[in-house]
Amino acid sequence: MTLGELLVDAFDRIREGAQDAVDGLTPDQLAERPSDRANSIGWLVWHLARVQDDHVAAVADREQVWTGEGWHERFGLPFDAEDTGYGHTSEQVAQVRGLTPDDLVGYLEAVHAVTVDFVRPLTPEDLGRVVDERWDPPVTLGVRLVSVVNDDQQHVGQAAFVRGLIT
Repeated sequence: MTLGELLVDAFDRIREGAQDAVDGLTPDQLAERPSDRANSIGWLVWHLARVQDDHVAAVADREQVWTGEGWHERFGLPFDAEDTGYGHTSEQVAQVRGLTPDDLVGYLEAVHAVTVDFVRPLTPEDLGRVVDERWDPPVTLGVRLVSVVNDDQQHVGQAAFVRGLIT
C-alpha cells in the first residue's frame, strides 16, 4: 500500500461514515440537538466537511470548494464564507437548519474528490513539508493531514451517536 492509498482510505472512511450518519434523515432530524449545548448531525457533517475543505485547500494552494463551487450560496447559512464552524456558540449551531442529506453529502463528495486528488500522489518525502509556520514547532503536511483525519473522524462518531439518540 502506498502512502496515497492509505490517505485515500482514511478519507473514504470519513465520507462513508458521514453518509451513513445522514442517510434518510429529514431536515428537522438533521437540525435536532440532544440538548441546547449539543451539536446537531447537520452541523457536525457541515463542519467536518468545512474543516477538510479549508485545511486541504490551504496545503494544496487552491480555492476552497465551499466558495469556488458555490456551496456557500447553495447552503444559505448566515455565516461568512470563510467560517468553518470552529468555535461556534450554541446559537450559531442552531442556525444550521434546513439542510438535507443530499446537501451535506453533495458538499462532502465535492470536498472528498478534491482531497483524494491531492493526497493520492503524495509520497513520504512530501509529509515533512512545512505548511504552517504560525505554530512552534511549525506544522508539516503530515501533521496537518493527520489532524484533519482525526478531527473529521471524531465528528463522524459524534454524528453517529446523535443519530442513535434521535432515531
